[in-house]
Amino acid sequence: MRPKDLTPKEIVAELDRHIVGQKAAKRAVAIALRNRWRRQRVSPELRDEILPKNIILIGPTGVGKTEIARRLARLADAPFVKVEASKFTEVGYVGRDVDAMIRDLVEAAVKLVKEEEVKKLWARARASAEDRILAALGGASGDREKGRARLQAGTLDDEEVEVEVSERAVPPVPVMAGPGMEEMAQGLQEMFQQMGQGPLGSLFGGGKKRRRKVKVKDALDLLTDEEASRMVDMDRVVREALDRAENHGIVFIDEIDKIASRESAGPDVSRGGVQRDLLPIVEGSNVTTKYGMVRTDHVLFIAAGAFHVSKVSDLIPEMQGRFPIRVELEPLTRADLARILREPSSSLTRQYAALLATEGVEVTFLDEGVDEIARIAEEVNERTENIGARRLHTVMERLLDEISFDADRMSGARISVDARYVRERLQGLASDEDLSRYIL
Repeated sequence: MRPKDLTPKEIVAELDRHIVGQKAAKRAVAIALRNRWRRQRVSPELRDEILPKNIILIGPTGVGKTEIARRLARLADAPFVKVEASKFTEVGYVGRDVDAMIRDLVEAAVKLVKEEEVKKLWARARASAEDRILAALGGASGDREKGRARLQAGTLDDEEVEVEVSERAVPPVPVMAGPGMEEMAQGLQEMFQQMGQGPLGSLFGGGKKRRRKVKVKDALDLLTDEEASRMVDMDRVVREALDRAENHGIVFIDEIDKIASRESAGPDVSRGGVQRDLLPIVEGSNVTTKYGMVRTDHVLFIAAGAFHVSKVSDLIPEMQGRFPIRVELEPLTRADLARILREPSSSLTRQYAALLATEGVEVTFLDEGVDEIARIAEEVNERTENIGARRLHTVMERLLDEISFDADRMSGARISVDARYVRERLQGLASDEDLSRYIL
């Protein structure tokens, strides 16, 4: 399955379903994604020359930087990893090396492609699992189809059956610190797994079969997973995953402003070093992974940072050159906060209503109530640290604290959240300078 062929307008429309505002950022990532589709359709001799235009998203916390990148990857069926630039250290210091982000990207690609293959094989795997369960139940061959019909209808779900399942007990690999150690640990893990599946498997705790007595419903799921994994051609999965990582992978580097310093002394000695180590990855190099070499030339890098203290110009010039597209995201207004509560398909108001409905409590958020929640969230953001839309999570939690605690005893209750309801529970909190600090 190749990444979806979405036009820039379609990409922006999809992003609009989940993220409020930030039109400039959405346009930038939509064009970047469409350019990948265009690149696949140019002549081969020109294709390798067309490099992605990496993007820096500049804006305060909680305005949608991470969400834009994550939703973009999901739209494109692209491997995606999010890393914090401040977690890396330059070569020579103990910590994660920058190559780890590409190894993580390849792991994400393998997982993504394997899941797609399992979905394709699910029907065959299910049929094989049903055959094994029917054999374990001891039905005669003539009764096999009748038994299958009962199995599929769920009438046998609660019966117990003894099935044989594979067991892979791989010895744990010790945690290793320092640059390059992660790859060594992964290599050892892979070696043990291969030994566990080989002729000497029993010596390494792998390849064992264990008989388990479980209910038919659970056995069906267990055996379906086992059969699907057995049917998957992992060589093909790895080839596809490497291609997907190289040509469609997206790496989101958060907190890039934390390493935006040219100073090389003091406690932040590795800031400039991390930037220099990132350069070859971002501009294009070969990274060794346990699945093979991966070229990073056509990986799309989206960096983000608040840049409150530092500026983009504080990055070393070479790093600035690798991120030619810069987009400033707007701080969220009261109207934006209200839209975030109303418009997305998985908005907070819908989430809380659904959660409390499981206890038989019907909560309805009226428009005036939503506006009041947005007003108070904006006010607390102004009085304390501005954390954008994340403020809504804690305000909503405080607003519904009593209902959430007592919901198990309120079955059948109907609650309308209007402006008065919100003010009664939150007004004192928002107006008190000291108390408002407790709403993070």
